[in-house]
Formats: sequence, structure tokens, C-alpha cells
Amino acid sequence: MTATRITVRGDSPYDVVVGTGVLGELPGLLSAGVRTVAVIHPASLPEIARPACGVLEAAGYEVVALPVPDGEEAKTIEVAAGLWSALGRYGVTRSDAVVGVGGGTATDLAGFVASTWLRGVEVVQVPTTLLAMVDAAVGGKTGINTPEGKNLVGTFHTPRGVLCDLATLVSLPREDYVAGLAEVIKGGFIADPTILMLIEDDPAGACTPEGAHTRQLIERKIQVKADVVGADLRESGLREILNYGHTLAHAIERVEHYRIRHGEAVAIGLVYAAELSRLDGRIGTDVVDRTRSILTSVGLPTAYRREAWPELRDHMRVDKKSRGAKLRFVVLDDIAKVSRLEDPSEELLEAAYQEVGR
Repeated sequence: MTATRITVRGDSPYDVVVGTGVLGELPGLLSAGVRTVAVIHPASLPEIARPACGVLEAAGYEVVALPVPDGEEAKTIEVAAGLWSALGRYGVTRSDAVVGVGGGTATDLAGFVASTWLRGVEVVQVPTTLLAMVDAAVGGKTGINTPEGKNLVGTFHTPRGVLCDLATLVSLPREDYVAGLAEVIKGGFIADPTILMLIEDDPAGACTPEGAHTRQLIERKIQVKADVVGADLRESGLREILNYGHTLAHAIERVEHYRIRHGEAVAIGLVYAAELSRLDGRIGTDVVDRTRSILTSVGLPTAYRREAWPELRDHMRVDKKSRGAKLRFVVLDDIAKVSRLEDPSEELLEAAYQEVGR
């Protein structure tokens, strides 16, 4: 099957290439004149980086493999500083490139390092998880974590291109694949209801890379993000809709010390955002029920510990969408109709959480 090219428009347009066995497209995404390519990848998974390095070496590039810790442990200033030092040692210049291979944490880190080395070198992202393909690697947001919160330090750095080889999903653990579905489902609620219908038609198939609708689900979610990011790269307005469900999700991740999968936290956050929307009189119980039903059908969580509310509320104060002391939530007025809830009352926030807390 041929590759699909989804263009992310804007001031610096680029393509997201989607297909099975398309790793050979990687050299074509780099600019002319690149000589050295630094490939940043998780240390525990060298096998996911080896094919990318091989393709680049065969195309004549000098390739430097730079392993980093797994998961959120990679997204620290210490790891970034180590990578800057490595880029200096290997003589990576402004006309060279960084390639990020791996899940969302690896691509977030690779983008951040590329954006800050020599005030910006090009980056090509090669996401290898469902979550990274449909969300983290597309859009030009980069970031690292601090003790105070997730992704609080970062940049906007448009990639030169993104390559999604669906063959890499076959070896992904089922739990990680299913967690990535939360971002796909989010896309259905904020912009593309067909995504929801495809999952409802075959929830078991949605949970596997071999599902009948897998490629369509992935491409539709990438298209949702491409449309939003192309219109609003720097999150000055429209792009905020992509944060639907994420305010509570990021707080849960902090409480769990990042031991919970991002997609699992997002799934709970989607229910919370839907309950906020309902209690604020924007949607009916049918939309909330549908949210729970779809998430449950693919095995994602929809509830969290009731007693955790005070700690969660405290972490929500440093959410990136906040303005001063005022929280801002992305909420639904209907499926595929999104708005913002500014400075909701403490009573409303807690009441919505009571519907999520078990």
C-alpha cells in the first residue's frame, strides 16, 4: 500500500508520511546540504533506531546514535545538556539535523534539543508508538519536564517532516497501543465524529495495529492535528482545543510520578472534561455516557481515586492554559463543537471530579 502524505500547513509547511514499510522515505525528508544526522532514541530499544540509522547511512549521511533514558526520565534538563555536549563533540553544525526515533518522550526531547542547539537545527521525527504518531510528534511542540510540572519548559519548533511507519506498531505492547487510543478518541470528540463511529463499529479491532480501521483512524487523527496546528502553531487560540482532557490528565501524571501512561491519564481527563461540560449546561448526559462507553470498550480507565482531589487541584494550578490564578478548560458544547470555560468555580470543579472519583 502506498504512503499517504498529510501536509501540515502554516509558515513552514511539512509532510507527515504514513504507511507500512515506508522507512526508506526518511532521507527524502531531510534538507539538501545535511551531512551529519544525530539520531536520538530510547537506550533500551536500540532495535527501533537501528533501521533508521541504516537507511541514513546507506544514503551517505554521517550518523551519530545518541541513546537517552526511557519514558519521562528522558525529558530533563540534565539529559538535554548531555545531548548538547554530544552534538558539540560530534561537530553537528547549523546545516546538519536531528532525527527523533521513539515514543512521545523521545520526540519531545529531540525537538527541544534541535530547537536549542545553535539556536535551531532541523529535526525530522520518526514516531514508533501510536501516541507519538497521532499526537506528540506532529505539531512542532517540544518540551522537557521540571519538578513543578510536565512540559513547562519548551519551544515551538516545526519539524522538517514526520515519518510514521505503521510496521513499528506491530511490536508495541498492547497496553501502550491502547493507551495511544485516548488521543485518537479525543480527536473524534473535538473535531471528527467519524473516528468515534469507526471505534464503535469495531472496538476490538481498534485495539490492535491489524484492525480493519487502524490506518484510517491514525490518518484521521493526524489530519485533525494537522488542520489545527496549521492554523495556529503557537497555541494563541484554536490550538488550545487539542488540550481537551489534559488539564486533569497532567495533574494525574504528576500525582502518579509519571508511572501512569499518558493516554490512560488522558482517558480519565476526557471524562472529567465531559462532566464539566455537562454540569455547566453545555452538553447532555448522552455525550458523557458515550465518552465513558467508547473509552471502556477499548479498555481505557474512566475513573480515579476520589481522595486524590486536593492534590490534583493543587497541581492543576500550574496548568499551561492558566492565566494568572484563573484556570481555563477546553469543554464541549457538542461533539465536534469546542469552546473554553474560563475561571470555573471551585464548586463546579469539585462536583465534576466527584463524577470521576471512585
